[in-house]
Amino acid sequence: MADHTDNISYSQFACIGSGFSAIGLGAQLKRWYGITDIRFFERDSELGGTWFSNQYPGCACDVPTTLYSFSFEQNPKWTHVLPSRQELWDYLKAVADKYDLPQKMTFNTTVERCEWIEKTARWRLHINRKEDQQTQIHECQFLFSATGYFGKPRGLDNIPGVDTFQGPVLHSSRWDPAVDLTDKRVVVFGNGCTGTQMVPAILRAKAKHVTHVVRSRHWIMPADFSKPISPLMRTILTYLPGMGALRRLLIFCFAENDFRAFAMDEAGARYRQRLRARSETYMRSTAPAKYHDMLIPEFEVGCKRRIFDSSGYLASLHAPNLTLTDEEVVEVLPQGLRMRSDTIVDADVIALASGFKTEEFFGDIDVVGRGGETLQQHWDRFGGPEAYNCCAMNGFPNFFMLLGPNTAQGHTSVLMAVENAINYALRILKPVLARSSSQIAEVKRSAEEAYVDRIQAELQKTVYFSGCHSWYLMDNRVKGKSKWNGLSYPYSQVRFWYHCLFPVWKDWEFRGEKMKQRSIVKRKNGLLVATGAIVGAGVCLLLLDNNKMGFGVGFQTKIAGFLKGLIHSS
Repeated sequence: MADHTDNISYSQFACIGSGFSAIGLGAQLKRWYGITDIRFFERDSELGGTWFSNQYPGCACDVPTTLYSFSFEQNPKWTHVLPSRQELWDYLKAVADKYDLPQKMTFNTTVERCEWIEKTARWRLHINRKEDQQTQIHECQFLFSATGYFGKPRGLDNIPGVDTFQGPVLHSSRWDPAVDLTDKRVVVFGNGCTGTQMVPAILRAKAKHVTHVVRSRHWIMPADFSKPISPLMRTILTYLPGMGALRRLLIFCFAENDFRAFAMDEAGARYRQRLRARSETYMRSTAPAKYHDMLIPEFEVGCKRRIFDSSGYLASLHAPNLTLTDEEVVEVLPQGLRMRSDTIVDADVIALASGFKTEEFFGDIDVVGRGGETLQQHWDRFGGPEAYNCCAMNGFPNFFMLLGPNTAQGHTSVLMAVENAINYALRILKPVLARSSSQIAEVKRSAEEAYVDRIQAELQKTVYFSGCHSWYLMDNRVKGKSKWNGLSYPYSQVRFWYHCLFPVWKDWEFRGEKMKQRSIVKRKNGLLVATGAIVGAGVCLLLLDNNKMGFGVGFQTKIAGFLKGLIHSS
């Protein structure tokens, strides 16, 4: 494989990925600082990340799109509260086009290695082009990762014989739309969020028979909010100023209320019990009685990600051409499966809704920081994937991870956390951008250690550690220690917004040749920004219990100081 080091390309910013996180970064760079010098490197043939690679039957969003969208690019024309994959992709493409991002994207490329070059204060990327298997070298001052959690599909590694199967084996993120399921015998593995969307859609595709193999149970909630958005409402949201923002605020507050379910205290237990009663009543009244023991869990609500039954999964289990089974599959045969009872299940197609290897977070890219320390070595010393404020690590200067470790939450839109992380990174980089291109921003090791210790200690007090087996937890890389949660955030999204809005500057170190400061911020809509901040801060103060949300006693003081600064600078 050739390594073309004699032809090194450069951009001030580089980003791995082209999904929601990457497009949000590109848009905010242009909006905040007028910066357009960025390159995106995408392994797929088109932008979109998860919403391009996942094209399985029934694929849709399970979070209201008023939250699963950018705050600065609200779309008043959504046709459904939980829209299809195609509608989400169309939204992403429109945002990318608005900010001229597609022309900055290189597709069908795999970033294999990123290394920090101390002498030049740059990141060097080794990028493999799929078309000719040549390696391109690209350098940048600031590197962002937007690869997400769902990059490595989980197959049937523990079941022998998969390579002998004579029909298609399709993972949800590697689906081939050309495969016709009409009159086919389809076996579906997995009954999480993806599997429960996939099964009803495959039945609607007129499959001859569907065998759904379930290996775990989930709390399934009624999706009463899953409705089309009427033309009248779309007109109101389009032409009545403030209605979109108000709707987003109300839905955010409604979702944030569910944060109460994650605390392992008396109040949390009472709230979870109400959720459990609602879910169990719905499951028993909707699913066939013969399947109840396979479906209804014993573990706490929230220990695994809840499923909202927007696809009609439980009702679809009544279909005469569907069989639900939790019997162990011991072998994949050329034309089907062999079960533990020695029963043979005939199959023409195997569909995998088996999830992703979240425990191998960022495992395909070799990231090498200062002194030759790799990202995996860095995490080994802590116990698992981690990052200060979910995005930065000592020893990896000018590097930020979007949707990084401990960003996910089980009660609201992860995209809000992504946008907060983007804004946080750009705030941190503002002093660097305002001076010399050789400037470096790096979080201090002591700050990172203190942050991670606090996050993991707080997670131990949540429902994630109440006893179930979930993709949130992984083995601790430090022998003898308890399970590691490198995915979940233990506090409310309001708290994350707060910490992204007010960086703790003493936790950061800035190095490099100091140059004359230059202005990079274009002040626009100052009154609008100030008004929005006042409204948002007021809502947080009025609606949320500061102590429960994890705020210190200085919360109101900092808000007041922030607003005073806004007024004086506008």
